[in-house]
Amino acid sequence: MTVHAANFDLVVVFPYLVPMKTVRHTDKDFSAKIREATADSSLFDAEIEQRTKAILHGVQVRGDDAVLEFTEKFDGARLAAEQLAVTQAELFNASLAADESLRAAVAEAEANIAGFAKKSLRKGWQSKNSHGASVGEKFDPFQRVGVYIPGGTAPLVSTALMTITLAKVAGCKEIVVTTPCGKDGSVNPAILFAARAAGATEIYRVGGAQAIAALAYGTKTIRRVQKIFGPGNAYVSMAKRLLVGRVAIDLLAGPSDLLVVADDTANPQYVASDMLAQAEHGSGHERVWLVTTSAKILKAVEKEVFKQLPRLSRRALIQRVLDRNVWLILVPSLIDGVELANQVAPEHCEVITRDARKVSDGIITAGAIFLGNWSPTVLGDYIAGPSHVLPTDGAGASFAGLTVDQFQRRTSVVEYNRVSLKKALKGVRKFAELEGLDAHGRSAEMRK
Repeated sequence: MTVHAANFDLVVVFPYLVPMKTVRHTDKDFSAKIREATADSSLFDAEIEQRTKAILHGVQVRGDDAVLEFTEKFDGARLAAEQLAVTQAELFNASLAADESLRAAVAEAEANIAGFAKKSLRKGWQSKNSHGASVGEKFDPFQRVGVYIPGGTAPLVSTALMTITLAKVAGCKEIVVTTPCGKDGSVNPAILFAARAAGATEIYRVGGAQAIAALAYGTKTIRRVQKIFGPGNAYVSMAKRLLVGRVAIDLLAGPSDLLVVADDTANPQYVASDMLAQAEHGSGHERVWLVTTSAKILKAVEKEVFKQLPRLSRRALIQRVLDRNVWLILVPSLIDGVELANQVAPEHCEVITRDARKVSDGIITAGAIFLGNWSPTVLGDYIAGPSHVLPTDGAGASFAGLTVDQFQRRTSVVEYNRVSLKKALKGVRKFAELEGLDAHGRSAEMRK
């Protein structure tokens, strides 16, 4: 590549531009290309699964020693077990280092996130059933939860707020954060400031699948938690999937993805910028789709992507995604676009069409939906209010995005008295007879 100066801005001009993968409904092999465009991503990668299993087994068997070994191997940090926990002094220094703009951004985002979360809290209830007995539910916060905050090349300060804030609103007493450290063992101070402000009670400098394993199995230094929350790379997501049952998880939130449904009212500059934004995380497993009814918009967006790319600081990482996982798809109608969106089950879905809200009514598998030219996904990433922890890799077909009630544990409550029990005996007798479980029937009969 060559570098030129223009108006004192750094502009990188690529010697060649590889056209993005384009699919048109008029293509003879349209169906085959769509299958390729919507194929399983990293969540079901067999090689990643085998590597992750080895990490999980190591932590389960060797505890802190394995955590420290993997931390040195993957993050380059050579630590002792007593150095895993972030100290109060580090948290204090991170607070001192936070400037007013950071404090203001954290406060603004936290207020919106907490306000949204409070409306989603589930409250206990009770009523009378057909026997006159009291039945209901109660909701208690998980007492000890684990939260994973991605670090690495893109330390996700916003994720600290999008997760820990919900745990605090729910009333979780122990909020345990794990996040990767640098080669020198340090943790991004902005993450520390945000995590402390949001309500973290413990923070450990551990990342990757080994962090998820430590939270699930427990080690001498990091006590096990009841449920794990937060997004991560392909290995973090795989670890969460493999540990279901050993520990509860929130959802499968791995490398980011975005699908844009657009007609001829979409602004190509805006669409291109949103696609580039979701491609810049850097793992190479991110996925982006433009699904449009307009051939003109399709070509204009492709042109805009390559026009904007050279000015971005993470252009090399974005280019990897453009080469592998970005698709421009021309469909005959918005109905077809909505159908494709439901098939993909995207993490983020932008609907930039006429009557965008009406069109979005048909989209039932997206993690989050953003309506119109003025609602870029980045607002949801940072500051709008709903958590940006969302299902990826098609998991939206089965999982919803992170909400505060996921930090609550539901328990049903049943209370009969002598009169209501007597009314229930006939049904109990019949079911016990049908199932051949006489002890079941007797446990009720003896109380009449």
